[in-house]
Amino acid sequence: MTTASETGTSMACRLVGLKKDYVLKGETVRALRGVSLEVPQGDYVAIMGPSGSGKSTLLNLLGCLDKPTAGSYYLGDLDVARLNDQQLSMIRASRIGFVFQSYNLIPQLTVVENIEVPLYYQGRVNRQTRRRCHSLAAMVGLADRLGHRPTQLSGGQQQRVAIARSLVNDPYFILADEATGNLDSKTTAEILALFDSLNEEGRTIIMVTHEDEVSAHAKRVVRLRDGLIVSDEPNPPRQPSVIPTAADSLGA
Repeated sequence: MTTASETGTSMACRLVGLKKDYVLKGETVRALRGVSLEVPQGDYVAIMGPSGSGKSTLLNLLGCLDKPTAGSYYLGDLDVARLNDQQLSMIRASRIGFVFQSYNLIPQLTVVENIEVPLYYQGRVNRQTRRRCHSLAAMVGLADRLGHRPTQLSGGQQQRVAIARSLVNDPYFILADEATGNLDSKTTAEILALFDSLNEEGRTIIMVTHEDEVSAHAKRVVRLRDGLIVSDEPNPPRQPSVIPTAADSLGA
C-alpha cells in the first residue's frame, strides 16, 4: 500500500514504532508494542479496539498527555516524543483540539468564555479572538447561547461548545474521545453530522470509539489488539452532511 508520505501529502501526525510500557506491581505491561500510523491533513480516522487493546494509551500519546517508552511521534514536522512536560503542555494547548465524552466545560464560565479557555492559557484573549469565539459558537449552532453557562445547556449543546473550543487554536487535528458516549441517538446523529461537516471543510479528526455506527462516519478505521494495529481499512465514501443550524440545536 502506498503511504501518504510517499505521495507527498502533508501529515497532521505520524507515529513511527511507538511503544509504551507500564510497570504495575513489579511487572512490565506492554500497552503499545510498536505502532506506526500516518494521519494526513484532512483525514478522518476512527480508532477502535477491545478493552486492553491499547487504544486509551494511544489516545494519551496522541494528545501529548503521556510520553512513549520508545519510538517517534511527529506532530507536523516536530517529534513531540522528545519534548519535556512543559513543552508538551504548550503543544496540548496550541496544536491539538480535544473533545471529551464528559465535555470538560468550566461551569462558572459562559459559552464564549469556555471556547476561549485555550487562548486564555496562552495569554491571547483580545477583541479579535473574542470575535473568533463568537463565530465558532455560531458555526456550531449556538449563536443565541453565548451568555449561557453549561448548566443551562443540554448535553448536545455542551458538546457543541466543546467542539467549538477544540477549533479555537486552529489545531493540527481534533482528538475526540467517545465524543457521543453521553448523548441520546438523535443528538449523537447531530453531533456526528457536525464532525462530518468539519471534515468536509478540511479539518482532521481522530476519533476513539467502541461503536460501529460512530466509526462508520470516518474515512478509515484503525483497529488495535494487544498493543498492535491489526487492521487499517477505508470506509465507503459518505454522503455530504449539512451543518446543523441554531434552530436544529434547540432540541439537542
